[in-house]
Amino acid sequence: MNPSQLAILLVEDDENDVFFTCRAMAKASLRHPIHVAANGQDALDYLSGAGNYSDRAAYPVPQCLFLDLKLPFVHGFQVLEWMRGQSALKEIPVIVLTSSPEQRDQERAQQLGVAAYLVKPATAQMFSEAVAAFCLKPT
Repeated sequence: MNPSQLAILLVEDDENDVFFTCRAMAKASLRHPIHVAANGQDALDYLSGAGNYSDRAAYPVPQCLFLDLKLPFVHGFQVLEWMRGQSALKEIPVIVLTSSPEQRDQERAQQLGVAAYLVKPATAQMFSEAVAAFCLKPT
């Protein structure tokens, strides 16, 4: 994967968290396009290229995904389970970014193969390390 072509999908329903997450990514010098899905159904539509997201030039398949767990319509774990069942998407590194420090959520996320589990508020350094370790790996 060419890091200059890296696209990131941020699945987050809270506008404040979107703002602060994008700001932290910018401070971590992550200049890659960040696409935002505001709920779980929006994330599924984006990932499957459905509806408004059918133009893959405008909405490329992400090489890295930051996923909140507590989402409207479709829960973050449902998004993750669906992704892991899709051959074209199951290898995308998913970094859970959630307010839940609960051990059972961390264990379930690990069982579903997440690359990292970050509890909000995450710092610019945490984003930088997560993206460098899990999203910029050569394929």
